[in-house]
Amino acid sequence: MSFENKTAIVTGGASGIGRALCQELAQRGARVVVADINAAAARQVASALTAAHWQAVGAYVDVSQKQSVQTLVNETVAHYGRLDYMFNNAGIGLVADLRDMTLEYWRRIVDINLWGVIYGTTAAYHIMLQQGAGHIVNTASAAGLFPSAALGTAYTTTKHAVVGLSTALRPEAAQLGVKVSVVCPGVVNTNIFDAMTYVNVEPKQVRALMSAVGLIEPAQCARIILRGVLRNQAIIPITWQARVMWWLYRISPALYDLLMRRVAKEFRTLRQSI
Repeated sequence: MSFENKTAIVTGGASGIGRALCQELAQRGARVVVADINAAAARQVASALTAAHWQAVGAYVDVSQKQSVQTLVNETVAHYGRLDYMFNNAGIGLVADLRDMTLEYWRRIVDINLWGVIYGTTAAYHIMLQQGAGHIVNTASAAGLFPSAALGTAYTTTKHAVVGLSTALRPEAAQLGVKVSVVCPGVVNTNIFDAMTYVNVEPKQVRALMSAVGLIEPAQCARIILRGVLRNQAIIPITWQARVMWWLYRISPALYDLLMRRVAKEFRTLRQSI
């Protein structure tokens, strides 16, 4: 019931985890702004929710552009009068050996996965400070809790940064009435594999390698996220595999490093096979 009549923005809301979050929030009585760079898809998700007699609107946002994010937040507050939840969920996947990464690849993933979260966090934070309340929820990844040789250095870098941003801001914001949480999903059964950028590797082989870890459905992922939000968890890990790997990385960094060397070797085989 804590989400009832609350206003929530979900970036990347037209697909995957974002869409599942929009559906779950709307079912719980929230006023949901489905924000996505694919404005048509965002409107379709919002229309489906309103057809079920829930409250939702679709909106365009390009999280890599500061003004686009600021406009989204400003228009939401102007329309609803406040912003209770900011889900900075939009992100992209990129699988690449560092040897194959150009600076253009680096800029794209940093612009979306990191700057997009920074823009969303800062825009929402100033509004929530004025209100004296609010909750910022940033989507990172399990790769933000431990290095992932399978997903690559660039992706891991951005997700570690999102975890650092969120956990550093949390105690600072708490004294001012604003809550901050970071979500760290494992492998979720979304279209991210289709939308992911693959550099000098065969997509089908990478998908097979990742799927072997075990997938969780977006709806279940969204429920776990919202349960963690209601509990005001600092870090919300998703999937038992992610929890185990996080535990291993903290307990025995040397053993974890040895495991990642084996993963890197397997990934290198995929790279050489094309």
